[in-house]
Formats: sequence, structure tokens, C-alpha cells
Amino acid sequence: MDLQAQTNARSTRILVLASLLCAYPGIDATGQAHLDYPANTYVLPTPDPVMFPESFYWHCFERGIDGILIASCGTDSPYEGSYERLAARINRVYRQMKERGLDIRRLRLTAICSVCTKAFVKEVGDLARVVEELGPVAAELARGPEPVGSESP
Repeated sequence: MDLQAQTNARSTRILVLASLLCAYPGIDATGQAHLDYPANTYVLPTPDPVMFPESFYWHCFERGIDGILIASCGTDSPYEGSYERLAARINRVYRQMKERGLDIRRLRLTAICSVCTKAFVKEVGDLARVVEELGPVAAELARGPEPVGSESP
């Protein structure tokens, strides 16, 4: 890992929204099994991630959260229709991210079960690598969207 990557990894933050009935027990089991995941990860247990409005994600990014992993129950959610509503909401957030010039890889929606320790480690590790590559979100927000018709190098 080069010096810039080390600096980014130390200065970036990842938020995990973890459903209490599925993902959070899996994340807790990850810790109990002494499996490693990035130290810059903050886990927020929640009854269901669908409860967070689109503005929540923007609030997080604007306050310096560089990546968000939504660890839900998926279609196994005990709340009827919640996963479908969550997926639709995240699709809207992705569109907004594109419009504002924010890389959509900073936001991941995944299903993590109560015993899915390796899946959690993989998902949060993948997001950490993306955040490391992209760097802090503040720089990306400051740049804003690319002008229409411009080409990337």
C-alpha cells in the first residue's frame, strides 16, 4: 500500500446501517470470532434501514462519511415490503449521486444474515478498498459533477 492509500485509509470513514434482526447479529458474530474488518468502520444497528430517508445519506456524506454499507435482511425482512421500498429509495439516491458527481460505489446495499460473518467481512472490505481508491468524500463533493460533454482521461 502506497503512502497516499495509507493516508486515505486512516482518514476515511465507513458507516454500516445494520438491521437488528439479521445483519447486526452477523456483524456481532464477526467480532466474537475475532475476524478483522477495517477499523474505520462504524456500525449503527437499526430496526430496518428502510426507515432512513434519502436526505439521511446526503447528511452522512456532507458530514464526512466516505462510504455507506446498508446491511439489510433483504427479502427475508419481517417487515412486509420494506426491502422493495429500500431498494427503490437507494436507486433514487444513486441517481442523485450521479447528478451531483458523487461516485455511486460509495453506497452499497447488501443482504447480510445473522450468521454471515464472512459475507460481512467481504462486503465491508470491498467498500473500504473503493473508499481508499476514491479518497475522502469531501474532495469529490467539492469537485461536483463533470460538465456535460466532457470526457474523462
